[in-house]
Amino acid sequence: MTEVILHIYDVTNSASDKTNNTVLQINRFFKDGIGLGGIFHSAVQVYGDEEWSFGFCEQGTGVFSCPAGKNPMYSYRESIVLGKTNCSIFKVNQILRELSREWPGFLYDLLSKNCNHFCDEFCERLGAPKLPGWVNRFANAGDAAMEMAENTALRLRQAKTEIVSASKVAYRFLAGVASSSNSPESPGSSSRESPRFQSTWFKNIVSIGAKPSSNSGVECENLEVTQQQQHEAIRRQNSSRYEAA
Repeated sequence: MTEVILHIYDVTNSASDKTNNTVLQINRFFKDGIGLGGIFHSAVQVYGDEEWSFGFCEQGTGVFSCPAGKNPMYSYRESIVLGKTNCSIFKVNQILRELSREWPGFLYDLLSKNCNHFCDEFCERLGAPKLPGWVNRFANAGDAAMEMAENTALRLRQAKTEIVSASKVAYRFLAGVASSSNSPESPGSSSRESPRFQSTWFKNIVSIGAKPSSNSGVECENLEVTQQQQHEAIRRQNSSRYEAA
């Protein structure tokens, strides 16, 4: 058995000293002050003097190694012994070859597939405990917020689709009533609208609802015109019926 060691860095690779100082202040407050988390880079050391991590690149694998605790891109913070692994050095090398194929650099994502996610996956395959929650808590919280926003947008699109579908079903029902009602009107039904007029009126409503305008003012104006046309059609229809009577 051999130890699995996690090396943690403050992410201070910005070209701006102001940004780097802000990251250090955030980490001191949220991690050192209240134990919540921070903005960290991590790498795993197992067998030898190299640490392994993951980063962005346009081509090839994003898995890379460097001397343990000496990544020049970040500010070294601390090391944590996560536990031990039963894997042989041969097995560890096999796991690293697999991870190198599965983690291409272009898939790097700050919130959902970063260096801390890689270290978690590496530790899991080694049979060692995963990273402490505070190491990647900020990224996990951001990823959860993004997922919630995407789910909300999806539900809104689904609701809109269901409303339009329901409108079309209702229109087809009214159209069926109109086609099956070919008998002449009885004297007592002269004050009601004809099924054909009802279905035409509902078709207009569906068309208006299914094609939202980018200009709300124009849409309201068109709706008012449509309503005026409908009222005028009803008035003319009732007048002709009264005259025929």
